Amino acid sequence: MMKNKRARTSVDKAVVDVWHREVGELSTRNFAHRLAASEDLVLRLDIYKKLAKHQGCVNTVSFNADGNILVSGSDDKRVILWDWETGHAKLAFQPGHVNNVFQAKIMPHTDDRSLVTCAADGQVRHAQILERGVETRLLAKHQGRTHKLAIEPGSPHIFYTCGEDGLVQHIDLRTGAATELFTCHPIDDGRAYMPFIHLNAIAIDPRNPNLFAVAGLDEYTRLYDIRKYKWDGSTDFGQPTDYFCPLHLIGDEQVGITGLAFSDQSELLVSYNDEFIYLFTRDMGVGPNPVPSSPLSACIEANEMGLDHSAMSADEKAIPQVYKGHRNRETVKGVSFFGPKSEYVVSGSDCGRIFIWKKKGGELVRVMEADKYVVNSIESHPHTTVLASCGIESDIKIWTPKAIEKAILPEKIEQVCLVLLVSYRN
Repeated sequence: MMKNKRARTSVDKAVVDVWHREVGELSTRNFAHRLAASEDLVLRLDIYKKLAKHQGCVNTVSFNADGNILVSGSDDKRVILWDWETGHAKLAFQPGHVNNVFQAKIMPHTDDRSLVTCAADGQVRHAQILERGVETRLLAKHQGRTHKLAIEPGSPHIFYTCGEDGLVQHIDLRTGAATELFTCHPIDDGRAYMPFIHLNAIAIDPRNPNLFAVAGLDEYTRLYDIRKYKWDGSTDFGQPTDYFCPLHLIGDEQVGITGLAFSDQSELLVSYNDEFIYLFTRDMGVGPNPVPSSPLSACIEANEMGLDHSAMSADEKAIPQVYKGHRNRETVKGVSFFGPKSEYVVSGSDCGRIFIWKKKGGELVRVMEADKYVVNSIESHPHTTVLASCGIESDIKIWTPKAIEKAILPEKIEQVCLVLLVSYRN
């Protein structure tokens, strides 16, 4: 049973922080960061606005760099730019896709006039907002659906895409050229039924933009260094610099990965379908040449090494921190950090709820009802305590810490999610 009582330490600490700021012992910037990361604010998150203009499932939401514009993409094949504070749709347009839009992002340092999109039709497209309207063009194509793209931090020109064809591409908007970097293959020759890995997610390390990770329908997250790529095509770039996987999942052919995210501290967050979410630090990789094994043998190896998967903390750095309670089976869900210094982990769930955990320790602190069916994507505001969420319903929810009363966790939330999931399937 989850705890439903909570000590009032967060309010007391906030009062002390105010006093420290007033007497000059705490800078304004540090005070703002501490306040934004306050658990008290997380417990007061509530729906501020519902943005309703799409006519189908909303698959993606993303803030611009300033945080004043939210961009969304939907099964209705449209992209909408919102003034989320007023709820006003600033611009709605067709980016040229012939199937569901899976991701839409505004390129930084472009006055919010340059956007890139990918979709279920496999296309990767560029939209330029001009005075006379919106011009779109095809940049690249994948064979099969293209779920995610990743923008090089701070770059108005460079981004990467991955698709269900296992292909990873590097795109430069200055030339419009798409470079096919590599196709992702299984490490185990025994998986002949899988000639390549269907990729669902890609993310770039913000502290070192040379490093990017990809993941999909096997148990591994692969980390690559773009500096090892020879742009004349003289070398095979398909070898990762490191692999990440919980030891007990190595060799498990039933799991896959739906979401990835890097923190500002280069921590790697990985969301598995039909399993849990894990947080890896850079020293937790299994190396550039992992040895395939069965889940049973991996668990035996872990036990022989003295690793207790359930009891050890992330601080001991032997195994990744785990986050539990949600359900991830029905859709390709993202995962993300929340807070000015990535103090929290957030994910949607098949039970229609948002789950928020403390990053350190993995404690579940908040569960919020956000969709009648499934929550697919949650985006954190770049500068303040605001979340945007979307899912099977056609609207977008904006969450701000406006509730008068602090929320408490529902009892037996894991059982509740399981019951709702069975009901949803029937």
